[in-house]
Amino acid sequence: MKKSILALPACIALTTMVYADAVFVNGPMKFRPIAASAYEQTTSDPAILNSKPWVIPKGFTQRIISDESDLDIYPNSGDWTDMNTVNETGKHAGRYLYRTHEMRPGAEPFLGGAVSVVDLKTGKAKILAQRTDWEALDGLVWTPWRSILFAEETITAQFPDPDAPRAQSGMLYEMKFEKDAPTEIKEIKVRPMLGSLAHEGIEVDEEGNVYVIDEDRKGSIYKFVPDSYGDLSSGQLYALRVKNGMKVGQAEWIALDMNQVQINARVAAQEVNATPFCRPEDLERIRNTLYAALTCEDATDPNNIDGPGAILAVKLGVTPKVSYFVQPGVNVPFEIKPTNTVRGVTGFKRPDNLAYGPDGKLWIVEDNDNSDIWVAMPDEDGDGYSDGVHLFASLKDKSAEGTGIYFGKDPHTLFVNIQHSGTGNDKTIAITHKSYYQSRD
Repeated sequence: MKKSILALPACIALTTMVYADAVFVNGPMKFRPIAASAYEQTTSDPAILNSKPWVIPKGFTQRIISDESDLDIYPNSGDWTDMNTVNETGKHAGRYLYRTHEMRPGAEPFLGGAVSVVDLKTGKAKILAQRTDWEALDGLVWTPWRSILFAEETITAQFPDPDAPRAQSGMLYEMKFEKDAPTEIKEIKVRPMLGSLAHEGIEVDEEGNVYVIDEDRKGSIYKFVPDSYGDLSSGQLYALRVKNGMKVGQAEWIALDMNQVQINARVAAQEVNATPFCRPEDLERIRNTLYAALTCEDATDPNNIDGPGAILAVKLGVTPKVSYFVQPGVNVPFEIKPTNTVRGVTGFKRPDNLAYGPDGKLWIVEDNDNSDIWVAMPDEDGDGYSDGVHLFASLKDKSAEGTGIYFGKDPHTLFVNIQHSGTGNDKTIAITHKSYYQSRD
């Protein structure tokens, strides 16, 4: 690990500091890191939050792709609840942006989770699918066989799927489209073999294996191996178990009871002593490494279920190897939340969503006040840690959360959602490097 960012010494952890990083990060999104989180630029002014909600580096622009003025899915809830985004691949690459929308039971009227699409050419947005039994839709990913996987992030299901009535937690779904019509749905199928869990992150490898997580404070990481490529109706679900009862080191995938998996995969994982992590959320695969955002992980105390969070790296292969890729106090500063007397230290806390950058970097957004976007460099020296973690952006909207970060066809544009906005207007933003901006007619 090249220590381009130093840990904050404990003796100064409560002092007022800014993030000092003079490194210039190269690549299609080349930038000089911003100086600090948006503590001093926090505002409730709708004119700012509905136009330029992010503090971003010089040389970048931000613009709204879609907000509640053109698609208000939950008009009575005051929350658009954008979560994840994914761009169309293949023939229509770069044209459509897909999003899941998280709605939990209790809202009046309860309309259920939804999947929407934005046409980046026309600017029009519409609902693709919505059901009253879909609870807290979150994860979203394209498969190599050109279907979309999305899932429910709910620990205790209150509206069972009629095709999976025994399931106690959230389910994973597969959406297929009509040929050459990426906004016309052919079918949507529930995929119980991938586990009844509090789903969020979903990833797929070249062999057609699907990786999922359980967003629990003692949640595990899972791998589904289908019997046939592209067919998720049958196969075997495994849970990751690090050897010798550790959190890092050599690991193995342990087969689970497939009957129990469809009822409660968390129970199936506990039965084989799968390794627990603190709230795994998003997953991102970059080549042969699977990254997981662990929102409350404490890398120094495995029993702490309210830690600052970390990014886990799982080297895939015959013998998986697990390490902490981003760890506060090692290759990124800790963050101290603002109080009445201390402004807070710019640092890393509660990582949530991940994105595969166009040149192999890992992009990370926090579920935190103020929500930051960080960029983690690859591990070139092989010690398991990112060789540098740099601050790209910070949200001026303190009550809001950045989420669903994604790069589409254009390697110079990052898409990011803003949910729980203090203005009540959740939105999807494109952040683009000025030098490479190309308008979409």
